[in-house]
Amino acid sequence: MNLAKWKETGIGLLGRGALAALLAAGSLLAPAGSARADGGATIRVALYADIGSKYKSTVPLVTLQSEQSFSLLPAAGGAPLLSVPAQNRVRVSLDGFRVKVMETPTWQTAADGAKKLQAASLKPQIFMTTRGGSKVYQLYTGGYASESAARNGLNAVTKAGLALPDGQTPAVAGNKRLSAGTFTTLEEAQATVNTLTGAGLDAWPVFVTGEGGTARTEVWVGEASSDSELAEVSASAAAQLPQLVLAPVAQGTPAVIIRMDAGFDLNSEVQVFHYMLTGNNAKFMVSGNEKGIMLTERSKRIYRGDLELGNLNGSLSVINVVPVEQYLYAVVGGEVSSSWPEEALKAQAVAARSYALSQGNRFEVANVVDTTLSQVYNGIGAEAPSIIKAVDATAGEVLKSGGKVVEAVFSSNSGGVTADPSEVWNSGGSNFVSVASAEDAAAVGSAKKWYYVLLDNGVTGYAREDNMKLTGSKTAAGLPLATATTKDVNIRPLPVVDNSAAPTGKLNPGQNAVVLNQVFESGSYSWIKGPYSSADLLKSLAGKTSGTLPSSITTLEVTKRGPSGRAVEVKANGQILQVKYPDLFRSSFGGLPSTLFDIVPAGSYTVLGADGATSAIGSSASAGVLSASGQVSSTGSGTVVMGADQTSRVVTGTPGFYFIGWGYGHGLGMSQWGVKGMADKGYDYKQILQHYFSDVTIIKE
Repeated sequence: MNLAKWKETGIGLLGRGALAALLAAGSLLAPAGSARADGGATIRVALYADIGSKYKSTVPLVTLQSEQSFSLLPAAGGAPLLSVPAQNRVRVSLDGFRVKVMETPTWQTAADGAKKLQAASLKPQIFMTTRGGSKVYQLYTGGYASESAARNGLNAVTKAGLALPDGQTPAVAGNKRLSAGTFTTLEEAQATVNTLTGAGLDAWPVFVTGEGGTARTEVWVGEASSDSELAEVSASAAAQLPQLVLAPVAQGTPAVIIRMDAGFDLNSEVQVFHYMLTGNNAKFMVSGNEKGIMLTERSKRIYRGDLELGNLNGSLSVINVVPVEQYLYAVVGGEVSSSWPEEALKAQAVAARSYALSQGNRFEVANVVDTTLSQVYNGIGAEAPSIIKAVDATAGEVLKSGGKVVEAVFSSNSGGVTADPSEVWNSGGSNFVSVASAEDAAAVGSAKKWYYVLLDNGVTGYAREDNMKLTGSKTAAGLPLATATTKDVNIRPLPVVDNSAAPTGKLNPGQNAVVLNQVFESGSYSWIKGPYSSADLLKSLAGKTSGTLPSSITTLEVTKRGPSGRAVEVKANGQILQVKYPDLFRSSFGGLPSTLFDIVPAGSYTVLGADGATSAIGSSASAGVLSASGQVSSTGSGTVVMGADQTSRVVTGTPGFYFIGWGYGHGLGMSQWGVKGMADKGYDYKQILQHYFSDVTIIKE
C-alpha cells in the first residue's frame, strides 16, 4: 500500500496487518521538511504542565492534527523520528504505569468497559493489536506517575463493576521492557512484532533516539512493573521463541513506542496511531507548519510554532514554542475585540508584549501559561487581520522604566478609576498609580438602562427601559411612575437578562410601577450581585480567611478603602475578615467582578442621626420613613428609603446582602475598555499607554 492509497483509504480502516503495511510503506517516516515557524525571538507557553503550586493543568494524552504534515523529533535536535501526513490524527501520551483492565476480540466490549471507567472518574484508553492475524482490543486506565498511584487505580478499577472475560484479572502495567534488537528496516521490525504477538506477548516497534541525534528502530517486548515480572516475560519468550535474543531495555532510554489507538471515539470504532513517549527527562518536539497544529483536548485550538512534549512530574507537559510576535497575534485577539479602533489594538499589543517579556522563566519550564494567570492565548482562531496589523505596526515595542521592561498588567474594566497596587496586592509599584478612567463607560455604550421599580404588591425588581415608559405622573413623594409598553414585561431580580433566575413579577400596559432608580445593565462597567444570604457568604468565605468566621453573618460592611475607593477592609459582625491581600475579596464573596463595591443589606437599612450616631432598622422594626405613597410608614418590609442624593431603594423582608459595584478585574494598570474609550476620542496608543502607566518610555527592542 503506498502513501497516496493510504490517505485515500483513511486511517480508520486500519487492521488486518495494516500497521505493518503502513510502516513498510514508510508513511511514518516521510521527510519532515523545513516547515518550522518563522525565526526570531520565541516564547514558551505552557498549555499543559504540572508545575506544582505555580500552575497545574494536566491531561493523560493529546490528539494532534494539521492541514499540513508535521514531524516528531528529539527536542535536543537530531533526525526526525516520524512524520504525520496532512489531515491525519495522532495521539500522544507518556509511557509509564497503567492498569491493564482486559483484552477482548470485540471492540464494543472494550468500549462498554471504557464507558464504565469514565463513569467512575477513571481515564480509559483502548489499544488494538493482533494475535495470529486477529484483532485484539486492550483496555487500560491511566497513566499514573508512580506504581503506588497505579495500585490505587487498580483498586478503583475493581470497584467499577466491569464484566471481565473469563480468567482475566486487572493488573498494573509498567515500563520495564525487553528489546528484541535493532532492525535495519521497519518491515523487519514489524515481522518480529508479528511473531511475538502471535505467541501471546505484547510487542511494538519503537523509534529510539541514539547518540548525536541519530534514530534507530527496535522492537520492545512487555510492560512489566517489576524486575520479577520482566523475568517472567523473558522466560515465556525464551520458551516459545528460542530463536529470539531478548535483553532488558536500559531504564530511561529516550524513545517513541508506536501503538494503535482504538479509543478515540467510544461510540464507533476509529483507529489512529498512538505514540507513547518514554525516557528520563526525554523531550520531543512536534515541528509546526504554517497552517498550525490543532490540539483537540485544548478546545480544538490551532497553534502556530512548535509543540514540545515531555514528562514533567509524572504528567505529560505540552509547551508551545512560538515566535513572540505570532504569540501576540492570538493574545491581543483573545484579550480584546478585533473591531476596536487601531490605536486601542496597538496599545494592547505593546502592553501584552511588555508583560510577556517581563516574565522571564516564571513558570520554570515556560515563560507564561495560556490562561488569565498570564494572558489569554487561544491560538490562531483568535487572530484577525486588524489584530495582525496592529501587532506588526508596533513590532518589538515595549514599555520600559529604569532600564527594565515593565510588567504591564491590565484588566477588562476599572470602573472609572484604576486601582492602586496597595488595593490589589498589599504592595506598591512605581509604574502603577490610581488614575481616572472615565472612558471605561465605553463598555456600556448604547446599552439599554434598567428601571428599578416597585410594584403595587410591594414586589421590587428591574425592568429594561425599552419595555417601559414614564407616564409623566409622580407619587406624593415625588417618585416618577412608569407603565409597561408591551405585554408580560418581566420584572427581574437584577438588571440583566438571566433566564435561570425567575422574574419577581410581570407588568402589562396600563399597570404602573414606581421608579426608584435607573441603572446600567449589569456588565463589566457596573453591576449588582445578590442577595447573598449568611449561609452563601460563609460557604464562599470558607478557607479564604485566616481568622475564625462567625456562625452567622448579621452585618457586613466595608470599613476601609484604598486610594481608588476599592475595599481593602471588610468587617462581618464588627470583626475584620482577614484575607491575604485585598483582591481576594473578589473570590471570597462568591466571585465578584471587582473590589470597587458597596455592600447594601437587603433586609435592613441604617439611619444616620444628626449627632453622627447610626441605627440599624430591620424589615420587622418600626421606623418613621417615607413610603412610595408619600406617607410616613412604620412598616419595614417593602418600605422605600430615600437618600439625600435622591436615590431610593426598598427594604425587603428577606435578610441578605447586595453588592453594588463597578469594574471587572483587579483594576491595576491598563483598563482595556478605557483604552477603547480613549481611542474613540482620538488618543493615539502612546498617549493611552502613558496615561495608564507612570514613568515609562516606549522603546523598540
